[in-house]
Amino acid sequence: MTAQTLFYIIIAIIIINFIIDKTLDAINAKHYNDPIPEALNDVYDATEYKKSQAYKTVNYKFGLGTSVFSFALTLGFLLLDGFEYVDNIARSYSDNPIIIALIFFGIIMIASDIITTPFGYYKTFVIEEKFGFNKTTKKLFILDKLKGLVMMALLGGGLIALIVWFYQATGNQFWLYAWGIVTVFTVFMNMFYSKLIVPLFNKQTPLEDGELRTKISTYAESVGFNLEKIFVIDGSKRSTKANAYFSGFGREKRVTLYDTLVNDLDDEEIVAVLAHEVGHYKKKHIIFNLVTSILLTGLTLFILSIFVSNPLLSNAIGVEIPSFHVGLIAFGLLYSPISEITGLIMNYVSRVFEYQADDYAKNTYKAEPLITSLKKLSKNSLSNLTPHKAYVFMHYSHPTLLERVKNLKNKSALNSTN
Repeated sequence: MTAQTLFYIIIAIIIINFIIDKTLDAINAKHYNDPIPEALNDVYDATEYKKSQAYKTVNYKFGLGTSVFSFALTLGFLLLDGFEYVDNIARSYSDNPIIIALIFFGIIMIASDIITTPFGYYKTFVIEEKFGFNKTTKKLFILDKLKGLVMMALLGGGLIALIVWFYQATGNQFWLYAWGIVTVFTVFMNMFYSKLIVPLFNKQTPLEDGELRTKISTYAESVGFNLEKIFVIDGSKRSTKANAYFSGFGREKRVTLYDTLVNDLDDEEIVAVLAHEVGHYKKKHIIFNLVTSILLTGLTLFILSIFVSNPLLSNAIGVEIPSFHVGLIAFGLLYSPISEITGLIMNYVSRVFEYQADDYAKNTYKAEPLITSLKKLSKNSLSNLTPHKAYVFMHYSHPTLLERVKNLKNKSALNSTN
């Protein structure tokens, strides 16, 4: 196989991915105006449903525009040997492979951020603002960008430097050491993300003593779930959308509630949402996802180690001098179809897990407050109640609201009969 053949394969992969993606988006958009399913009639009134349809349509058109721009930019960059140009700049500053790789990825990261920032700004301050979601100030938007870049430079740059160093020191055996480092990093971030990273962007305060905390603690005790750290995060300073999540393991285990969630839902509904999250822990979903992610990373790094030293990879994207960092880019482009397949499998597993967590919440608490909480959260985020099945299959990590409500009601009905 020649470098030119590989180049054509990469171009074909990018074009096919784009066509599939945009076709699914278009099919999904045709269902925006479908009637609301009977089981969800109480989610929107006529005015709110029109607002949700308008929100979906605006986002679809905006997404289409950004995707076309990104697609054209990617193809143009490849056809005009953009990676060769960036690689030459990086090599003009150093002969050290680690420094070259850091400069190479640094240029790409900064350039990408500069190009995408106007789209992010428009999305936040025009679309989200228009539909009443945005609470972010321009100052906060800029600060978030700068903090994100610093975090990416420190954490991402550190990982890249270590992986390149292992490659230089051990050759094709580098994947074992890289896998070890990535595994440690992944576990560490799962353990301490909320404690170390979140405070850089948000304020977290312990949930005050009161009726809600008592109900949460009572429920946690009833299912043998030791939960002492319950925090409220100031999500409302960026958006009106609500969320809740668990993080950490063992003594670092904590639940974080967005202040918007606390304001939008009543106590029963919040406990039901919490019971769903506890279900993920009790059913070992968190561990499964972590272990699977680590194993997939190991497999990807192993396959990378087989091909990365082949000069065809670098030559395929127009770079004359073979290198690890350029080979990594080419490999990523060629590997994307496999990533799509593993992503589809993980999405399917995730949807199954969501049903299991819903069932756990219903069995250990109540179905009805979970149903009403899901409906409220969907309404408050103007979510799509009638997505196309193919779009759900390809993109959704959660079942649709209709599927979850039907599941909860069916199981609830069965239980009440028994």
